[in-house]
Amino acid sequence: LSLRKAMSFGFSFGLTLISVTWVMAFLDLKHGSRTMLLGAFSVTSVVETTLVTLQTWRGVPSHFNVETPLDAMVASTLAAGGIALVVLIVLFTALAFRANAGVPLSMRVAIRVGFVTLLAALVVGGLMIAKGMSLVFGGHPQAAYASGGFLKPTHAVAMHGILLLPALAWLLSFSDLTERRRLNTVFVGEAGYLAVALAVAWGNVAGRSPTSITVLTVALPGALLLAASLFTVARHLGHASRQGLL
Repeated sequence: LSLRKAMSFGFSFGLTLISVTWVMAFLDLKHGSRTMLLGAFSVTSVVETTLVTLQTWRGVPSHFNVETPLDAMVASTLAAGGIALVVLIVLFTALAFRANAGVPLSMRVAIRVGFVTLLAALVVGGLMIAKGMSLVFGGHPQAAYASGGFLKPTHAVAMHGILLLPALAWLLSFSDLTERRRLNTVFVGEAGYLAVALAVAWGNVAGRSPTSITVLTVALPGALLLAASLFTVARHLGHASRQGLL
């Protein structure tokens, strides 16, 4: 019931909304359609964050809580909003896999993998809600609060690939690398990111607590992502220096 949950929801939704709005500019889509889809995504994100914040302010749980008619309405609205977000991200992902002429392949690949991981994060969130609500309707609300969020680490790690991977490809576009080398660097970053996400998911499924997923479990894949990022920044700075921009 602490404000930490409301703050983390607001921070994550804010980053995701900014990231999705940014990468949608690279997709071949009519202005009106893009505005409508992003408008729906924005409204749903604001509603989800507002309701979680409202329940925190009231001092009651936001999810799995059907104690009063108001609480039940909030929980139902959050669930409906989650479904709407999944539908929208499915549409965004499908659009990302279209041709999108004029966008470098490295950026297209980064956006596609980013949307796939974001969709996976939302599916994981849906599974947590489904498990929690089944326990609530089965007469075990305390069990729902205790175990309903068992996949939160996986959900959190998978959620922000839509920011990290396109950002990596975007920074590479300022370097003097060929497109093939940019694409290879993006592949290295994606491999590291996906390996970290899979390692965290494995720890969740195996029943490990977040603190018991050791540094060694994510050290190598995390190093791949870090290496790709540092290489990208170094090439970007080197190119800028040679052009007299630094």
